[in-house]
Amino acid sequence: MSVVVVSAGLSVPSSTRLLGERLAAAATGQAPSDVRVIELRDLAVDIAHNFTSGFPAPALAEAMDAVTGADGLIVVTPVFSASYSGLFKSFFDVLGVRDREALAGKPVLIAATGGTPRHSLVLEHALRPLFAHLRAVVVPTGVYAASQDWGDKGLDARIERAAGELAALTGALSAASGGTGGGTGGGADGGGAISVTRGGAAGDKFDARNVVPFEEQLAALRSAG
Repeated sequence: MSVVVVSAGLSVPSSTRLLGERLAAAATGQAPSDVRVIELRDLAVDIAHNFTSGFPAPALAEAMDAVTGADGLIVVTPVFSASYSGLFKSFFDVLGVRDREALAGKPVLIAATGGTPRHSLVLEHALRPLFAHLRAVVVPTGVYAASQDWGDKGLDARIERAAGELAALTGALSAASGGTGGGTGGGADGGGAISVTRGGAAGDKFDARNVVPFEEQLAALRSAG
């Protein structure tokens, strides 16, 4: 399973990158050092130039290719002004201009870091709508880490839950498309359905092939009305 982390952290070391690495390690079983992380801070100038020129520099083009080619995606942003950072949004803006279908159907785990727990709803009011608009398949559990969450068992549990959902969904989609993907969060059966955990109880079946992007569901409701 190929998972790429997109981190919009600005500092070095970065808690945003650390959260992305921990999520990827939990989803893939790899060591954090083996996880592919795209640091947007290193691409900030290239992203700005892409807006004005319409052409990506080689490093930016390679990063966009990695995101497009990944089986699953983990996106992590620091919270600025109660939302995702401008750098984070700009990267996905230029990616969308390059290829409107770049994230269509791709499993995405959303995560964010901030100084206070009061910004935890950024996952639901900012990140989830953004990736729904890009037609990605966002896993149910997002992970927000405030400063005081580091070292807390609650954060560890959320990381494991979200990573398991990403691994299970990625494996199911890969199996449904004829690939050999698998994951630590659940086994894919021959029909592409996987066992998932909801509320601490396992046994429900989720068929990833039946996932319909929200925009398509909304369009169907409007035409029916």
